[in-house]
Amino acid sequence: MVAALTSVAGVACAWAVVAYDFPFRRVLSWALVLPLAVPPYLAAYAFGEFFQYQGPIQSLIRTIFGFETIRDYWFPDIRSTWGTAFVLGSVLYPYVYLTTRIVFLMQGRNIADVARTLGASPARVFWRVLLPVARPAIVAGVALVLMETINDIGAAEYFGVRTLTVAVYTTWLNRGSLEGGAQIALLMLVLVFLLLVAEQWARRRQRFHAGRGTHLRVQPPRVVLKGWTRITLPVAVTLPIICGFGVPIAVFGQYAWRRLEQFTSPEVGKAFLTSVMTASFTALITVTIALLLLNAQRLSKTRTMAATVRLASIGYALPGGILGLGLLFVLARFDNSVDAFARAYLGVSTGLLFTGSAAAVVLACSIRFVALAEGAVRSGMEKLPGSLDEAARSLGKTPTQSAASVLLPLLRPAILTAAVLVFVDTVKELSATILLRPFGFNTLATYVYENASRGVPEEGAVAAIVIIITAMVPVVLLSGALVRDAEASL
Repeated sequence: MVAALTSVAGVACAWAVVAYDFPFRRVLSWALVLPLAVPPYLAAYAFGEFFQYQGPIQSLIRTIFGFETIRDYWFPDIRSTWGTAFVLGSVLYPYVYLTTRIVFLMQGRNIADVARTLGASPARVFWRVLLPVARPAIVAGVALVLMETINDIGAAEYFGVRTLTVAVYTTWLNRGSLEGGAQIALLMLVLVFLLLVAEQWARRRQRFHAGRGTHLRVQPPRVVLKGWTRITLPVAVTLPIICGFGVPIAVFGQYAWRRLEQFTSPEVGKAFLTSVMTASFTALITVTIALLLLNAQRLSKTRTMAATVRLASIGYALPGGILGLGLLFVLARFDNSVDAFARAYLGVSTGLLFTGSAAAVVLACSIRFVALAEGAVRSGMEKLPGSLDEAARSLGKTPTQSAASVLLPLLRPAILTAAVLVFVDTVKELSATILLRPFGFNTLATYVYENASRGVPEEGAVAAIVIIITAMVPVVLLSGALVRDAEASL
């Protein structure tokens, strides 16, 4: 359901802002990425409050029709499987929107013109020509959506939907069966592997190429809408923004306004500092790993090095619950072994070096998000000609000196983008943090989660607003950068 919803919303919105000209098109084109700044668990808490019996929607229905109790009318239950799918789709469709929009911007005008000269209508051109060409981008976006859906724990648990991710968490912590949680995690790992194989299989015969000389600006000049469509299309494009961003901001903003004193509370301040420090260390580690791997691949250009880089990037496909549970086994054994050795030969106890500190959370986030850093740095490195290395070497520079004095300054925008992406995703991360955090370790995400688990999500409203604001600015800047790059390449 999430895949279907995000595909329809993402592709439709991408085509609308690329092919048509209507009021507020420029504003809506970047506003459509705003839901990406809202973590799914925050959206679930907001929708749960928004659509509850005392919420504004049901209250308005009772006022208009004069209903007195819930027995007088029917209203869909948001705390259900379809409700969870709707919430996840509302905040995850930008993955499909961004990838598809870039392809629509970069497609050559000639393929659409040729189809029209053969008598095809605009609708037929879209369905038979442009949509198949955009298929790899759509599949890539949907694959990211499915990874995030499998990874979700907060939304599903809050709505009472029994997903495998929730089962891993409850089997271990609530039922005390670490082995049972590991068995469920192994099943999820198989599903993720099948998902990756299916994504590669779907694109096995897809080959698209357009010569640089045939690339023009965008599709043919945007169609200027007139009449009632000039009003209805902007309204339709605005709906996903309202659902994925407007509702969470409205709900948490209202609660936060009543709790302004929490902005200076020690608990929120400590959670904010913990989130910033964890995200900063994670960004530093992942960007460093990405630079080392890609520079090694640039120098060696062997299949072994390429396979190593790909293997290091597979962590993003792993749900946080699987990653957290797997690391827990390894790190707990490592901590116990080191402690036993120190006790036997040094007469001291080292304690839990990883599982008893934030190091385990940083390690899990670094493994999971190194793919984000690698992708951003790679996009910048691919724009640099290989002759730069040869020129530096001809002047007596070693590979390390060449990378430090030549490549790093040129890669500064890509490195900054990679660091921002990892920082934002770490601030929003919940599933692995819940499993690996030590006692007394709270990030903004876990602070909101704890309050929602106690049935008082409004108490975490201030932390929720901080998370959204922290993620919103980089998401908007990144969207603008992607579009500028796409238009510059035409």
